[in-house]
Amino acid sequence: MLLRYLSVLKSAPEAFLILIAAFLVSMLLGLALHEAAHAFVGDRMGDRTPRRAGRLTLNPRAHLDPIGSALILFVGFGWARPVPVNPNAVANPRVYMVLVSAAGPLTNLTIAGLAGLAIKSGTVSFFHPFISPELADVATEVWTSSATNLLGLFLGTIVLLNVQLAVFNLLPLAPLDGFRVATGLLPPEIGRVVARYEAWGPGVLLLLFLVPYLTQGEYNPLFTVMSPLIDFFLRLFAESSGGVRAA
Repeated sequence: MLLRYLSVLKSAPEAFLILIAAFLVSMLLGLALHEAAHAFVGDRMGDRTPRRAGRLTLNPRAHLDPIGSALILFVGFGWARPVPVNPNAVANPRVYMVLVSAAGPLTNLTIAGLAGLAIKSGTVSFFHPFISPELADVATEVWTSSATNLLGLFLGTIVLLNVQLAVFNLLPLAPLDGFRVATGLLPPEIGRVVARYEAWGPGVLLLLFLVPYLTQGEYNPLFTVMSPLIDFFLRLFAESSGGVRAA
């Protein structure tokens, strides 16, 4: 992700540093607090498995995965170490799994909402780095034209990354949180049938990731499914009276 901006590092080092800072903050907050939320909700509901695993902490070192953390810097997506839970430790496993699973994405949306307050109020404009590489030079000129725009880039990147993390994790595919939420909310008999296909989830997810590369970018089913929800939350968290700016 950030490699596309190496060409403008010399001319606009401040913008490059802002992007690195925004990605690091998103990684530390977005990924670590996502997993911490799973652990805290699980512990609160009576499951001591996360506590015994040392995950009942806000310390990012307990939650971050080195490979997943690196990928968020380079491709915009990443992962953290999954929190171990035991739904059989509580009275209502179905409700437990829905609440524990939903806690992570809801935390990401909360971070996005907080980071977007200045954008929503119109104090700063909304900028983010998810643009075509050929627009990087023009974008960096806009970003570096004022300290306010650099702040908009920093906050906007945090908003977008956390919205993406939330929406991605809400997809109803194992091992994502959305799969557990879906099987828990479905009628029990249907949920049990769907749960049988859990082992297929990682393979399907990998295939969906590969489709854009296999089709030279002609088809991107993940983007097609995710983009309406991403756009909805961006309007919710980052649209001021002047509209969303996505340079």
